[in-house]
Amino acid sequence: MVKQRPLFASAVIGAVLAVLALLAGGTALAAPAGADRTAAAGTAGCGKAPGLASGNHTISSGGQNRSYILRVPANYDNNHAYRLFVGLHWRGGTMNDVDSGGTDGYNWSYYGLRRLADSSGNNTIFVAPQGNGNGWANPGGQDVTFIDDLLRQVEAALCVDTTQVFAGGFSYGGAMSYALACARPTVFRAVAVYSGANLSGCSGGTQPVAYIGMHGIADNVLPISSGRALRDQFVRNNGCTPQNPPEPAGGSRTHIVTAYSGCRAGYPVVWAAFDGGHDPGPKDGGGSGWQTWTSGEVWKFITQFGTTTPPTPPVQTGVNYKLTAQHSGKLVGITGASTAAGALIEQEPANGGLSQQFDFVDSGDGYYRIRARHSGLVLQAANADSGADVSQQADTNATLQQWRVVDQGSGAVSLVNRASGLALDVWGVSTADGARISQWTFTGNPNQRFQLQRA
Repeated sequence: MVKQRPLFASAVIGAVLAVLALLAGGTALAAPAGADRTAAAGTAGCGKAPGLASGNHTISSGGQNRSYILRVPANYDNNHAYRLFVGLHWRGGTMNDVDSGGTDGYNWSYYGLRRLADSSGNNTIFVAPQGNGNGWANPGGQDVTFIDDLLRQVEAALCVDTTQVFAGGFSYGGAMSYALACARPTVFRAVAVYSGANLSGCSGGTQPVAYIGMHGIADNVLPISSGRALRDQFVRNNGCTPQNPPEPAGGSRTHIVTAYSGCRAGYPVVWAAFDGGHDPGPKDGGGSGWQTWTSGEVWKFITQFGTTTPPTPPVQTGVNYKLTAQHSGKLVGITGASTAAGALIEQEPANGGLSQQFDFVDSGDGYYRIRARHSGLVLQAANADSGADVSQQADTNATLQQWRVVDQGSGAVSLVNRASGLALDVWGVSTADGARISQWTFTGNPNQRFQLQRA
């Protein structure tokens, strides 16, 4: 196993922290052509002689020549759509380290997943891209664009199941995996983040993606708090029940795996904490190597998904709904049943009025406008600040009028604003009639959950 020893040096740790500070706000990315690939259709490479072979390849991306290594199954069948895994290297590592497995060789190739795939029927294509400067700083989104271009080339040449595309990596590679989950949620079915942090940005970051994270409690390069923050973003996005999962005690040399409950169907979150440091291959009892438990956990996670599209959001367009606050049993309504632009929303006892009925207008990319039936106006946050009022306004399809529907299970949803990333929230968890509804940090708590009922 090749480990990123250069990153352990204090000078490099400082550089990592500087990159973290620089990129904490994320990077602006343009969506690639055809980015929404949730249809379970074979790619252009299906039914044709393979246009790419295993080995090193070069592609032009963003005005640069970029490289990657490709591993095509030995028994490749151009009529079979294959799972695709993008393995991302760490700071100071290379695509060769990921592909070769370093000192552990084949057993650790692609974090041990290639060995497991081969023993399960050779049903996975593996790709190892090379980061600029042996890292994934992703300035201006250039590394996400590189992965877009790489996938486009591979899918044109080989038969890939577009509902079975995954990414995973260690340290900086974990950061890049997280960036891909944020920026390309309709491309990547799931990501695996080994000891990651927000180093490569997070453009978007509001849509669900299946997520598994692993982190050492004694990590002195990227503290476990960094990994928890990445995890918690997808706990929220995936509609999981918030919790503080157990972690092993220092000195125990063990690990604890927690599968979150309450997640939207098809979008699980798994967290594995271990008593160890900055390491993608910890072993219980101490030490590190390809016999680690991490390979099995990641393989189990990514192979649970069938070759079908993820479940659709729990709302339909053209249907009128009543929204009942889960904590109070009261309905979302327009104050005073007003039809005027600027009228605020509140929670009210059910009165059977049209001002308590809403339909959802598709804005694309998984977002909707929420239209009041009695007025034809849509719900809009006043601005992107926590606590900002939500009122009805003329429909302009502005981002402050766009809401992501997060499935909370059993017919309940949370509604997250596209511009702010904040959720519709009954102020102060009040159960009183007329309590104000604004936007607040997305927690998924009952005062941010609304039961859907057809009107």
